[in-house]
Amino acid sequence: MLRWTVHLEGGPRRVNHAAVAVGHRVYSFGGYCSGEDYETLRQIDVHIFNAVSLRWTKLPPVKSAIRGQAPVVPYMRYGHSTVLIDDTVLLWGGRNDTEGACNVLYAFDVNTHKWFTPRVSGTVPGARDGHSACVLGKIMYIFGGYEQQIYCNRIRVFDTRTECLLLPCGVPFLPEQGAIEVGGKEKNPEEVRDGGGEDTWTRQVLNFHINFSSVSFTWKKIEPKGKGPCPRRRQCCCIVGDKIVLFGGTSPSPEEGLGDEFDLIDHSDLHILDFSPSLKTLCKLAVIQYNLDQSCLPHDIRWELNAMTTNSNISPSPSPFAYPIPLL
Repeated sequence: MLRWTVHLEGGPRRVNHAAVAVGHRVYSFGGYCSGEDYETLRQIDVHIFNAVSLRWTKLPPVKSAIRGQAPVVPYMRYGHSTVLIDDTVLLWGGRNDTEGACNVLYAFDVNTHKWFTPRVSGTVPGARDGHSACVLGKIMYIFGGYEQQIYCNRIRVFDTRTECLLLPCGVPFLPEQGAIEVGGKEKNPEEVRDGGGEDTWTRQVLNFHINFSSVSFTWKKIEPKGKGPCPRRRQCCCIVGDKIVLFGGTSPSPEEGLGDEFDLIDHSDLHILDFSPSLKTLCKLAVIQYNLDQSCLPHDIRWELNAMTTNSNISPSPSPFAYPIPLL
């Protein structure tokens, strides 16, 4: 029984960002927000969501160990991709309004919060944004994207064991049209789930959830219980245990119609979809829904209820280093 269990405001206001789940934490990298400066070069920001405390923190900017020399950190961008292999996040692609698109592969160590650039061999794909990426074993697969005013339909492979980029042989090219972006892998590896998006023909932002089974090759609409997010696109979804953490994205302004042009609202909210909520979770939801007296409840339950109902404030997260990160 799928159920939306948590809705909190106060997170990073981001669209077209990228995120990975590491244990009970979600690392969010960069993204776009209306009104922010994407012409001045600055370091990409990294926000961390703790799925236990339900709170956001933000890593401080990386300091250079050599005066006057910039550290190895990707610039702020949107439309990039991230994947997790072991304890390393690989970030590729994306763009900003000054440098344009990027094709440098960056790596981020989740234990040390240190950025570095792997020594890549082979043919590096052209700079792009709007692509998708996933991991199978130790290999990162990159598909599509917008490259030099062309919608790409190629698959590129980065093998982390050899640090080599290559174009796999025997992969047929697809018609150069759009592609459906599917939002992550469900707990059952034979199923994937998609939510939201935009109908490009009617310009309507959609808010439905679809389940695809790779066994029967069928799609079906699912209807989780509880109050879910409003219709949106370009949000991030990550699997944390038996839950989906969804945050960010953009929607049409409720004051505007759904015509060809409308103002957009960038979201800073977060929602959690529980695949199989426990009896404890259902009881906590009942306490919240019916505003029941909590004074007789154990302290840890009251703490959890407070976390589920108190909006987040992004707090600074100290670096694991007590000294500046050295340059490579």
